[in-house]
Amino acid sequence: MSTRFDCGDSAQRSAGLMEAVTALRNGELAVIPTDTVYGLAADAFSPAAVAALQAARGGTRSAPPTVLVGSVRTAAALTESLGAFGQDLIDEFWPGALTLVFRASPTLVWDLGDTLGTVAVRMPLHPLALEVLRQTGPLAVSSASLAGAPAASTAARAEAQLGGAVAVYLDAGTCAGNVTSTILDLTGTVPRVLRAGAIGVDDIRRVVPVIDLPATDEIPVKPAEPHPLAGEDAGTGS
Repeated sequence: MSTRFDCGDSAQRSAGLMEAVTALRNGELAVIPTDTVYGLAADAFSPAAVAALQAARGGTRSAPPTVLVGSVRTAAALTESLGAFGQDLIDEFWPGALTLVFRASPTLVWDLGDTLGTVAVRMPLHPLALEVLRQTGPLAVSSASLAGAPAASTAARAEAQLGGAVAVYLDAGTCAGNVTSTILDLTGTVPRVLRAGAIGVDDIRRVVPVIDLPATDEIPVKPAEPHPLAGEDAGTGS
């Protein structure tokens, strides 16, 4: 049975935070707000929980979830290296709506899907999401919607699509951003935009002057399909 908590009420917020953390630690799913859209979250280090996340959305292993983190130190521990540009981009845009794709640390024992040895990481700019993350550790997060459907900007829209597959819904009202994060691949020599979103290309260029774009600079803000390296961010969510 699912429970939705109105996080605009202090008592429900406290209870919901506790219930969400407990559910995630137990391998269940939770829907959490982020600074972009609502995200469907699972313990990143539980293959069964990640599989349940994909099943709830009707997703596939070819679109692995983003990993949301509560600190830069946690993000660095998940990667082989931040590379030449990672730290500068983190300093400029985190917490915020920029998802960065790195080579994953070879020491990690997890199964996020067909990641091709990469991990897409983001630190969201949302107090409730950060509270959850700092208690649970890294979470695998996809858009809190069915695969192929528009991202959910409210908990009610997420619940209408995902229903009882989710143990806890944290309702913090309409997400302020309402646009998915920008995804930037740092696994090659030149950073490459995989999905345009809340952080503009011109903003990124102020930190990394040379970036690789799709066929034209006129990238749509919300392409229909994510790049397989990066998965579907909620927030990454996402």
